Amino acid sequence: MTTTFVTGAGRSLGLETARRLVEAGHTVLLGARDPERGRAAAGAVGARFVRIDVADDASVEAAAADVAAHEGALDVLVNNAGIHGRVGPVEEYTAADVRAVLDVNVVGIVRVTHAFLPLLRRSAHPVIVNVSSGMGSFGLTHDPERIESQYSLPLYAASKAAVTMLTTQYARELADVKVNAADPGQTATDFTGGLGHSVEVGAESIVALATIGPDGPTGRLVDRSGTLPW
Repeated sequence: MTTTFVTGAGRSLGLETARRLVEAGHTVLLGARDPERGRAAAGAVGARFVRIDVADDASVEAAAADVAAHEGALDVLVNNAGIHGRVGPVEEYTAADVRAVLDVNVVGIVRVTHAFLPLLRRSAHPVIVNVSSGMGSFGLTHDPERIESQYSLPLYAASKAAVTMLTTQYARELADVKVNAADPGQTATDFTGGLGHSVEVGAESIVALATIGPDGPTGRLVDRSGTLPW
């Protein structure tokens, strides 16, 4: 049985990913900050709720200890938790605005990966999936044929560029772990104001990477159609 932990899974893409992986036969640990929402979401899809706030060291360490005590090991870690951050005139952005986004979207991945890596290394075929975005791709944000070129989201885009680079560097360093980044594309969530394709479609690239075998790729940024450019 494959044991998978999904952060930010109380709703939207994280919840849909958890649901799909339960259907695929995984034992899913549904991570969320809000206990009430997290328990309800876990009950709805047949997962086990584990409270985690990726921006809080103690919370992340407690979540890893919880998994160690109950499951003893982890096969797949999906770093899905993320925030949009401030949107508006760039001249109004402050250092605190940037720090808040990076602390969740980038540093949060480092916190969670650091805490859960000992559990992943108890797996025969450990996998990490970082949820990134085409908004972090220079190529896509400069391609007039792509939706990514139509938006200006400096804080979010910069954080996702960092997530993708972090992914490639971790993949290089962690030779015993498959580490990839998934781009869900423009998905109809609170992030996008309901614009875009369904969460079912958005979750496809995440689920695909979470279910790769031992001969699967590493160090890639992919969407549901394939590998994406920088």
